[in-house]
Amino acid sequence: MKRYAAIMVGLVGIFASPLFGQAPAPSQAPPSVIDSIRGSYNQAKNNLLKAADKMPDDAYGYQPTPEERSFGGWIAHVADAQTAGCSRALGTPKAPGAGSKTTKADLVAALKDSFDTCDAAYAALTDANSNDPVQSFRGPVPRLIALMNTIVHDNECYGAIAVYLRLKGIVPPSSEPRR
Repeated sequence: MKRYAAIMVGLVGIFASPLFGQAPAPSQAPPSVIDSIRGSYNQAKNNLLKAADKMPDDAYGYQPTPEERSFGGWIAHVADAQTAGCSRALGTPKAPGAGSKTTKADLVAALKDSFDTCDAAYAALTDANSNDPVQSFRGPVPRLIALMNTIVHDNECYGAIAVYLRLKGIVPPSSEPRR
């Protein structure tokens, strides 16, 4: 039996050894800072759009406690913050208006509009203009930081939104099984 095991180990070693002698596959260049920021933005965008879609129409007014925002209030807050922040980064400030909306259809439309504005802001971001000062909620900051702060804010809001989904028995998009 020991002899049989030794022969098998030897055969595996003979056939596998060429695999270890091969040159490593050429590595891809690491993503740039700008590409990484865009990737993070798109991940937050996808989570928020999917979350807004998953919540039923009649649950947009849901508040876990009277002191908390409603689910729809969170969607409006994200849309308004993005509209304001990304339009400033583009140099064409827009007044937000999602806070006055209450239906799922209106709020999802406002969220998508805010993402259209942000899509343009992230597409316009380059290495050359990333350090240009833009107006933010707290004063002038480099464009890259203003857009990064939008991602941070989106993720903070998504964290609250995910809790609301779970309280309604809905799996948040970021917790869905990977395909």
